[in-house]
Amino acid sequence: MSALTTTPRGKTASTTPSATPTTTRIAGSHILQASPHYTTTRRHSLYGTEDRVVVDPGSRIWKVGFSGEGRPRDVFYSDPVNAEPLWGLSRASDAATRAEQDRLLEINIERRMRSVFHESLLTDPKSRKVILVEHPLLPLHIKEIFARVLFGNLQVPSISFAPSHLLSLLSVGRITGLVIDCGHLETAALPIFAARPLFPHLRTTPLAGSRFTSHLRALLLLFGKYAPPPTSLTVVNPPLASRLTRVPQEILTASLVEDIKTRCCFVSSVLEARHDIRLSSPTTSVSEADVLPESDAAVSESEFSRASASDVPESFVSSQPGASSDSGAGSESYLQALANLYTRYSSATDVQLRVVPPTSQQMGTGRGTLIVPGWIRERAAEVLFEGGDVDEGSVAEVILDALLKVPIDLRTTMASSILVTGGTAMLPGFIPRLHVELLRAIAPPGPPRQSSRHGRPAPPLYDRYAELRPLIPHFAILNNPVPQVSTSSSTRATANAGKAPAYSPALMAWVGGSLAGALKTGGMEITREKWDEAFSSQNDDDEAAITAADSEQLLKDIIPDWTKIPLPVGALSAPAAPKPMLATSPHTQAIARA
Repeated sequence: MSALTTTPRGKTASTTPSATPTTTRIAGSHILQASPHYTTTRRHSLYGTEDRVVVDPGSRIWKVGFSGEGRPRDVFYSDPVNAEPLWGLSRASDAATRAEQDRLLEINIERRMRSVFHESLLTDPKSRKVILVEHPLLPLHIKEIFARVLFGNLQVPSISFAPSHLLSLLSVGRITGLVIDCGHLETAALPIFAARPLFPHLRTTPLAGSRFTSHLRALLLLFGKYAPPPTSLTVVNPPLASRLTRVPQEILTASLVEDIKTRCCFVSSVLEARHDIRLSSPTTSVSEADVLPESDAAVSESEFSRASASDVPESFVSSQPGASSDSGAGSESYLQALANLYTRYSSATDVQLRVVPPTSQQMGTGRGTLIVPGWIRERAAEVLFEGGDVDEGSVAEVILDALLKVPIDLRTTMASSILVTGGTAMLPGFIPRLHVELLRAIAPPGPPRQSSRHGRPAPPLYDRYAELRPLIPHFAILNNPVPQVSTSSSTRATANAGKAPAYSPALMAWVGGSLAGALKTGGMEITREKWDEAFSSQNDDDEAAITAADSEQLLKDIIPDWTKIPLPVGALSAPAAPKPMLATSPHTQAIARA
């Protein structure tokens, strides 16, 4: 009888083992190894239950696995059907609607958690402690739902809430640095000093994966092209170029746009002074070309990305990139002129994707063809680097705003230890472009504009980051795949740039949670006994009803809320100097004693 084949990850063996793997390893060595796939000296999840379950529950993508391992066991969408996020930044103002949303969210989280333990990890939740990798601004009601599902439904022994920024920094072997997390809902920058997150200095912006996705969808509706499937398989159909039409909104599903974003898009280098580049065609001279129109006359690129698919203006859709215009570039809209500019200076090729046609075009003759222009693949991520807005700063401005808030003596250390994490940061070219945008944002402003008031000088330009300009030689990104080190860079920047381990930016927080669980330092731990003791009064007390305020106060006492911590008081005040004793006569001392 032939020998049994072994698994690719197992050790080479020619015959069937005569004993169990554990017995064989004990007899062969004095070290009890954890698994045939791991050559470590501690028990892993295959034979023991001391390893914790590490869950990184993002609003869109979840990562789950066991502590002590180098990568998660499973990565999946939170909504596998529609690829939609489980929660958003807004919440209903009406109490009834808000309660209904919370119940629906609890049902979805319970399904995902049961899938984690029973399908992804194949382990008993009653014997596993859980580490939840959380965003520092995760709402308290979502944390409550996680705790209620894990304690009440799955009956896990304990839960540890750990900030994602701190865990990401631990995954690269550091305890001090400035971590920026570019996720799906928002981008957050948090300084961390000596493994202590400085939560009061946290800075966020909504320019993240969600805005990038909506902006990409809007650009595809405006400038993309679609060829419907052939009407018949027997007759000769016209060529593809003659069948191009507008992109129907029905084919741009959430999963298709996500697929285009992850597989086709990338971040290109800076197009220097795009507002000053003249839109000249090959047949016209530069002197005859018109400059790029100002964005004040029309909707800007970042403002347009907020619009939904139903709000796409027909005036933009009617014109395509490269189409001729009788009135010239001066009468074109800002977006159309910007599209022509990007098309002229883009080197990316167009991509053709086979997509499911709309219902009215499904005749059994095949699929339609979606053409994604190359300049959209290259420049769709520009929306993440558009700054200037007080409420919606660019990714680079968020980092600089956080540096402005930290103490002066920590700025050099933070600027030379920047770590970029999150799923949006996985775009090719994102991290090198972010380094360039940091230097451009901190650079001195240009020459002053001409004054529109006759006889009065123009007001000086607002130099927002003037006090951070001495940090230019110290800027370094730890996980920069292409470190940009020059002769003017400081010694610390040269030593830190690109020196972080080559983990994927989206997995750094989970890897840090795995490391924290292996070292038994998973953060603030909440046991099931403490949870049951705190909420047992709600089930047993029949005399007085527990109000919503009392329930919320119980949650604040148990679940950590990083937004409610007190501000640091700083150094202690120096003790007051004792007052000098005045010389007194014996008669005065006698009166004082009396």
